[in-house]
Amino acid sequence: MALPWQTLDRERTQDGELELRRRGDDDFLILIGGRVLMNSRQNRSEVAVAQLACRELAGHPAPLVLIGGLGMGCTLRAALDELPPTAKVIVAELNPVIERWCRGPLQAIHDRALDDPRVQVVIADVGDVIGDHAAKGAPRFDAVVLDLYEGPHAATDAQRDPVYGSRALERTRRALHPGGWLSVWSESTDTGFAKRLAKAGFEARRARPGKGGLRHAVHLARRS
Repeated sequence: MALPWQTLDRERTQDGELELRRRGDDDFLILIGGRVLMNSRQNRSEVAVAQLACRELAGHPAPLVLIGGLGMGCTLRAALDELPPTAKVIVAELNPVIERWCRGPLQAIHDRALDDPRVQVVIADVGDVIGDHAAKGAPRFDAVVLDLYEGPHAATDAQRDPVYGSRALERTRRALHPGGWLSVWSESTDTGFAKRLAKAGFEARRARPGKGGLRHAVHLARRS
Protein backbone atom coordinates (compact mmCIF):
# COMPACT_ATOMS: atom_id res chain seq x y z
CA MET A 1 0.00 0.00 0.00
CA ALA A 2 1.31 3.43 -0.94
CA LEU A 3 2.22 5.70 1.93
CA PRO A 4 0.08 8.83 2.41
CA TRP A 5 1.41 12.28 1.53
CA GLN A 6 2.43 14.46 4.47
CA THR A 7 2.33 18.25 4.21
CA LEU A 8 5.61 19.65 5.54
CA ASP A 9 5.01 23.34 4.94
CA ARG A 10 2.77 25.76 3.08
CA GLU A 11 2.96 29.44 2.18
CA ARG A 12 0.41 31.81 0.64
CA THR A 13 1.53 33.56 -2.56
CA GLN A 14 -0.16 35.77 -5.13
CA ASP A 15 -0.50 32.70 -7.37
CA GLY A 16 -2.09 30.54 -4.68
CA GLU A 17 -0.95 28.41 -1.77
CA LEU A 18 2.54 26.97 -2.25
CA GLU A 19 2.86 23.59 -0.54
CA LEU A 20 5.62 21.04 0.09
CA ARG A 21 4.60 17.42 0.62
CA ARG A 22 6.60 14.29 1.37
CA ARG A 23 5.86 10.58 1.14
CA GLY A 24 8.39 8.23 2.73
CA ASP A 25 11.98 9.45 2.92
CA ASP A 26 12.70 10.84 -0.55
CA ASP A 27 9.46 11.33 -2.48
CA PHE A 28 8.51 15.04 -2.58
CA LEU A 29 5.91 17.21 -4.29
CA ILE A 30 5.68 20.98 -4.64
CA LEU A 31 2.19 22.26 -5.43
CA ILE A 32 0.69 25.69 -6.03
CA GLY A 33 -3.04 26.19 -5.69
CA GLY A 34 -3.42 22.42 -5.62
CA ARG A 35 -1.58 22.01 -8.95
CA VAL A 36 1.54 19.83 -8.94
CA LEU A 37 4.56 21.88 -10.02
CA MET A 38 7.26 19.25 -9.61
CA ASN A 39 7.89 15.75 -8.36
CA SER A 40 11.28 14.64 -7.06
CA ARG A 41 10.99 11.33 -8.92
CA GLN A 42 9.98 12.78 -12.28
CA ASN A 43 12.60 15.38 -13.11
CA ARG A 44 14.37 14.29 -16.30
CA SER A 45 13.35 17.40 -18.25
CA GLU A 46 14.38 19.67 -15.35
CA VAL A 47 17.79 18.00 -15.45
CA ALA A 48 18.04 18.09 -19.24
CA VAL A 49 17.27 21.81 -19.52
CA ALA A 50 20.54 22.51 -17.67
CA GLN A 51 22.61 19.69 -19.14
CA LEU A 52 21.88 20.67 -22.74
CA ALA A 53 23.05 24.25 -22.24
CA CYS A 54 25.97 23.66 -19.89
CA ARG A 55 27.48 20.90 -22.02
CA GLU A 56 27.80 23.47 -24.78
CA LEU A 57 30.15 25.42 -22.46
CA ALA A 58 32.70 22.62 -22.23
CA GLY A 59 36.17 24.15 -22.41
CA HIS A 60 35.01 27.61 -21.31
CA PRO A 61 37.50 28.87 -18.70
CA ALA A 62 35.01 30.59 -16.38
CA PRO A 63 31.38 30.54 -17.55
CA LEU A 64 28.70 32.74 -16.01
CA VAL A 65 25.30 31.01 -15.95
CA LEU A 66 21.87 32.24 -14.88
CA ILE A 67 19.20 29.79 -13.77
CA GLY A 68 15.64 31.05 -13.52
CA GLY A 69 13.74 29.03 -10.93
CA LEU A 70 15.24 27.02 -8.07
CA GLY A 71 12.49 24.44 -7.67
CA MET A 72 13.84 21.33 -5.93
CA GLY A 73 17.39 22.19 -6.96
CA CYS A 74 17.58 19.46 -9.63
CA THR A 75 18.31 21.90 -12.46
CA LEU A 76 21.00 23.61 -10.39
CA ARG A 77 22.58 20.25 -9.48
CA ALA A 78 22.65 19.23 -13.16
CA ALA A 79 24.31 22.54 -14.13
CA LEU A 80 26.98 22.24 -11.43
CA ASP A 81 27.80 18.69 -12.49
CA GLU A 82 28.57 19.94 -16.02
CA LEU A 83 30.41 23.17 -15.18
CA PRO A 84 34.06 23.69 -14.20
CA PRO A 85 35.20 24.76 -10.70
CA THR A 86 35.76 28.28 -12.06
CA ALA A 87 32.12 28.77 -13.08
CA LYS A 88 29.64 31.10 -11.37
CA VAL A 89 25.93 30.28 -11.24
CA ILE A 90 23.30 32.84 -10.29
CA VAL A 91 19.90 31.38 -9.36
CA ALA A 92 16.94 33.77 -9.50
CA GLU A 93 14.00 32.55 -7.39
CA LEU A 94 10.85 34.54 -6.66
CA ASN A 95 9.76 32.83 -3.44
CA PRO A 96 12.07 32.78 -0.41
CA VAL A 97 10.23 29.73 0.92
CA ILE A 98 11.59 27.68 -2.00
CA GLU A 99 15.15 28.49 -0.97
CA ARG A 100 14.28 27.60 2.62
CA TRP A 101 12.92 24.19 1.57
CA CYS A 102 15.99 23.56 -0.59
CA ARG A 103 18.26 24.32 2.36
CA GLY A 104 16.11 22.09 4.56
CA PRO A 105 14.13 18.94 3.70
CA LEU A 106 15.10 18.93 0.00
CA GLN A 107 18.88 18.98 0.52
CA ALA A 108 19.34 15.30 -0.29
CA ILE A 109 17.46 15.70 -3.59
CA HIS A 110 20.07 18.09 -4.97
CA ASP A 111 23.07 16.86 -2.95
CA ARG A 112 23.47 20.17 -1.10
CA ALA A 113 23.94 22.15 -4.31
CA LEU A 114 23.27 25.44 -2.52
CA ASP A 115 26.41 24.95 -0.44
CA ASP A 116 28.57 24.97 -3.57
CA PRO A 117 30.78 28.11 -3.56
CA ARG A 118 29.99 28.67 -7.24
CA VAL A 119 26.32 29.39 -6.42
CA GLN A 120 24.62 32.68 -5.61
CA VAL A 121 20.87 32.73 -4.95
CA VAL A 122 19.00 35.99 -5.47
CA ILE A 123 15.35 36.43 -4.51
CA ALA A 124 14.19 38.26 -7.60
CA ASP A 125 12.20 37.98 -10.80
CA VAL A 126 14.45 36.37 -13.40
CA GLY A 127 13.20 38.86 -16.00
CA ASP A 128 14.57 41.70 -13.86
CA VAL A 129 17.93 39.93 -13.48
CA ILE A 130 18.13 39.45 -17.25
CA GLY A 131 17.26 43.11 -17.76
CA ASP A 132 20.04 44.21 -15.40
CA HIS A 133 22.60 42.16 -17.34
CA ALA A 134 21.27 43.38 -20.69
CA ALA A 135 22.20 46.95 -19.74
CA LYS A 136 25.22 48.51 -21.39
CA GLY A 137 28.43 47.67 -19.55
CA ALA A 138 26.88 44.90 -17.42
CA PRO A 139 28.46 41.41 -17.37
CA ARG A 140 26.97 39.06 -19.96
CA PHE A 141 25.91 35.46 -19.40
CA ASP A 142 27.31 32.47 -21.23
CA ALA A 143 24.05 30.61 -20.66
CA VAL A 144 20.56 31.40 -19.38
CA VAL A 145 18.53 28.40 -18.22
CA LEU A 146 14.82 28.93 -17.56
CA ASP A 147 13.06 26.25 -15.54
CA LEU A 148 9.98 28.17 -14.44
CA TYR A 149 6.77 26.52 -13.30
CA GLU A 150 5.08 27.62 -16.51
CA GLY A 151 6.93 27.48 -19.82
CA PRO A 152 5.97 29.04 -23.17
CA HIS A 153 2.68 27.79 -24.63
CA ALA A 154 0.09 28.69 -27.25
CA ALA A 155 -1.61 31.28 -25.03
CA THR A 156 1.64 33.16 -24.24
CA ASP A 157 1.42 36.85 -25.18
CA ALA A 158 3.72 36.92 -28.21
CA GLN A 159 4.96 40.45 -27.55
CA ARG A 160 4.45 41.36 -23.91
CA ASP A 161 5.09 38.17 -21.96
CA PRO A 162 7.83 39.19 -19.47
CA VAL A 163 10.00 36.13 -20.18
CA TYR A 164 8.84 34.43 -23.39
CA GLY A 165 7.53 37.36 -25.45
CA SER A 166 9.45 38.89 -28.35
CA ARG A 167 10.54 41.93 -26.32
CA ALA A 168 11.80 39.74 -23.49
CA LEU A 169 13.72 37.53 -25.91
CA GLU A 170 15.44 40.55 -27.38
CA ARG A 171 16.46 41.57 -23.87
CA THR A 172 17.74 38.05 -23.18
CA ARG A 173 19.79 38.13 -26.39
CA ARG A 174 21.46 41.33 -25.19
CA ALA A 175 22.19 39.73 -21.80
CA LEU A 176 24.10 36.87 -23.48
CA HIS A 177 27.57 36.87 -24.96
CA PRO A 178 27.62 36.25 -28.72
CA GLY A 179 27.42 32.49 -29.04
CA GLY A 180 25.76 32.23 -25.62
CA TRP A 181 22.98 29.73 -24.94
CA LEU A 182 19.36 30.00 -23.86
CA SER A 183 17.66 26.82 -22.62
CA VAL A 184 13.94 26.89 -21.80
CA TRP A 185 11.79 24.21 -20.16
CA SER A 186 8.29 23.82 -21.55
CA GLU A 187 5.43 21.42 -20.92
CA SER A 188 5.24 20.80 -24.67
CA THR A 189 6.77 22.18 -27.86
CA ASP A 190 5.50 25.62 -28.87
CA THR A 191 5.97 26.59 -32.52
CA GLY A 192 5.11 30.24 -31.82
CA PHE A 193 7.92 30.48 -29.27
CA ALA A 194 10.33 28.79 -31.70
CA LYS A 195 9.49 31.42 -34.34
CA ARG A 196 10.04 34.25 -31.85
CA LEU A 197 13.45 32.81 -30.96
CA ALA A 198 14.50 32.85 -34.61
CA LYS A 199 13.20 36.39 -35.10
CA ALA A 200 15.12 37.56 -32.00
CA GLY A 201 18.42 36.29 -33.42
CA PHE A 202 18.70 32.77 -32.01
CA GLU A 203 19.50 29.51 -33.74
CA ALA A 204 17.16 27.10 -32.00
CA ARG A 205 16.30 23.44 -31.77
CA ARG A 206 13.90 21.43 -29.62
CA ALA A 207 14.47 18.28 -27.57
CA ARG A 208 12.08 15.85 -25.88
CA PRO A 209 14.19 14.25 -23.12
CA GLY A 210 13.74 10.60 -22.24
CA LYS A 211 11.65 7.80 -23.66
CA GLY A 212 8.13 6.86 -22.69
CA GLY A 213 5.88 8.39 -20.06
CA LEU A 214 5.37 12.12 -19.69
CA ARG A 215 7.85 13.90 -21.97
CA HIS A 216 8.25 17.63 -21.61
CA ALA A 217 10.19 19.80 -24.06
CA VAL A 218 13.37 21.85 -23.99
CA HIS A 219 13.99 24.75 -26.38
CA LEU A 220 17.75 25.14 -26.81
CA ALA A 221 18.87 28.28 -28.60
CA ARG A 222 22.23 29.88 -29.42
CA ARG A 223 22.69 33.62 -29.83
CA SER A 224 23.73 34.03 -33.46
